[in-house]
Amino acid sequence: MDISNKINSLRESINKQNYLYYVLNNPIISDGEYDRLLKELEELEKQYPEFDSANSPTKRVGSDIQNEFTQVAHRYPMLSLANTYNSEELNDFATRVEKDIDKENIEYVCELKFDGTAISITYINGELARAVTRGDGTNGDDVTTNIRTIKSIPLTLQGNDYPAELEVRGEVYMPHSSFNRLNTEREEIGEAQFANPRNAAAGTLKLQNSKEVARRSLECILYALYTETPLYPTHTQNLQAMRSEERRVGKEC
Repeated sequence: MDISNKINSLRESINKQNYLYYVLNNPIISDGEYDRLLKELEELEKQYPEFDSANSPTKRVGSDIQNEFTQVAHRYPMLSLANTYNSEELNDFATRVEKDIDKENIEYVCELKFDGTAISITYINGELARAVTRGDGTNGDDVTTNIRTIKSIPLTLQGNDYPAELEVRGEVYMPHSSFNRLNTEREEIGEAQFANPRNAAAGTLKLQNSKEVARRSLECILYALYTETPLYPTHTQNLQAMRSEERRVGKEC
């Protein structure tokens, strides 16, 4: 096996183990074996830099390099959510929807709202190409390097049954276990604690040091798929396709 194939084989194997561990919670190799595979890949990439890839699983650990965020225009605007506190407002919303699209008996998809920070992730030819915060809904910050540290987000898509370009949207959040550990560490060194996991997640995602982002163990829940041509007629079918074993995009789609 030549070096290029060896490196690609290691990347595929490690990506599979990340998927089994961080998405399915069903690891099939020991931590020691995983670390051995990762170390072997790191050494080969260092020895043969011509085969480097921004989406290599070795990039999950982040970097100490400081990078300023650049502004990126959203291809599809990222609109904000509206609140409602009574059934009358909800019924009014349903009436407006039926009127706008001129259709009755509309089906709705109800989902849990994760209180984190919105993110848009673009894949081109199955490779993670760009991740952008909501910003003002029209433009956001390019935080691709930080998003690559979230291990439940695939760097490359499984299978090949997907458009050349697709965008998924979700919510980046900090699990309570990570939040509590982070606040304990900050208390021990005399720094102010974060008020809540949402603020901690938003602040972490905007850090210039992706190695520190990786250490804080963020997570992401995906809830929407955008393509130039709709893959399926309903939102539910798109979600089911995203979470299928053949073309899995991310966690809890």
